[in-house]
Amino acid sequence: MRASASRGSRPRPARVRSLRRRAPSSTPCARRRPIARLLEIGGSHGYSAIWLAAAARILGGRVVSLEIDPDRAETWRANVAEAGLSDWAGVIVGDALETLPAIDDVFDVVFLDAEKELYESLFRIARTKLETGALVVADNVLSHVATLGAYSAARQADPTCVSVTVPLDRGLELTSVLIDPLL
Repeated sequence: MRASASRGSRPRPARVRSLRRRAPSSTPCARRRPIARLLEIGGSHGYSAIWLAAAARILGGRVVSLEIDPDRAETWRANVAEAGLSDWAGVIVGDALETLPAIDDVFDVVFLDAEKELYESLFRIARTKLETGALVVADNVLSHVATLGAYSAARQADPTCVSVTVPLDRGLELTSVLIDPLL
């Protein structure tokens, strides 16, 4: 295999150079900037927010979490603070169907783990806050297939997205936005 010098003295295989030249800059998985703007819909006690905020800390970003229950939001705050991640995450208390439209921001990743019968409505609202390459992770799509089967089918049939059901734990629907809805 032929190699060429790259930065420093480490050679780079010709095949890697070739793939890099051919990969379009708009490929959803090949982002030029780090993922930094994360939205969690359904914050509960903050377990997922801690993982998201740990990534946000590394990438220089922030997590916005939406939680309808004030008591859960207080527990969320305490758990995120105990993890030392309060600087990278915040929670908004209220019904996500009302609070999400009021958020004037664009997100790179959305983690959807709210009331299952609301996934479709929440996705439609969140979709207006996503650009090409954004990722939506919907949790529990296999453990609640009676409720969320239609959600997964709709994502997989949407020509503006690419979506796949991943059979990890209770099931995740991973949806990447191919076309900016604001265009």
